[in-house]
Amino acid sequence: MSSRKWLLWSGGLLFFLALQLIPVDRSNPPVEAEPNWDSPQTKTLARAACYDCHSNETEWPWYSYVAPFSWWTSQHVRDGRFVFNMSEEGFGRFAGDAAEVVESGTMPIWPYDWMHPEARLTDAQRAQLVEGLRKTFEDHPDVLKHH
Repeated sequence: MSSRKWLLWSGGLLFFLALQLIPVDRSNPPVEAEPNWDSPQTKTLARAACYDCHSNETEWPWYSYVAPFSWWTSQHVRDGRFVFNMSEEGFGRFAGDAAEVVESGTMPIWPYDWMHPEARLTDAQRAQLVEGLRKTFEDHPDVLKHH
């Protein structure tokens, strides 16, 4: 390998390693509340397909520790928790829309379900989750279980 190529590879490696030093928030704040689920099946499906981005119980995968993927993953979780968080009182601004976005196929997002096979819903599971989210968040006035 020529010295120029070696310098480029070495510089690139050093740059990549330096990126790893940029701090990323991978915290899980305390769980304040939990939905009063309509059924255990809805809870199981929601945990598999939604909880990593829409709760304070995120299971941070290996790639969330490697920049630049760590930045992207952390931002997605922050955004997801902001709009709909199943671990906080009130559940966020768009709790009532949860069933619609699952039904439309907008959620879970493609890169997430690609990396998390447990989040890939069959048509039957999607329909069951949609119905359960409707019953849990739209039809029941008392949706909270306080911790």
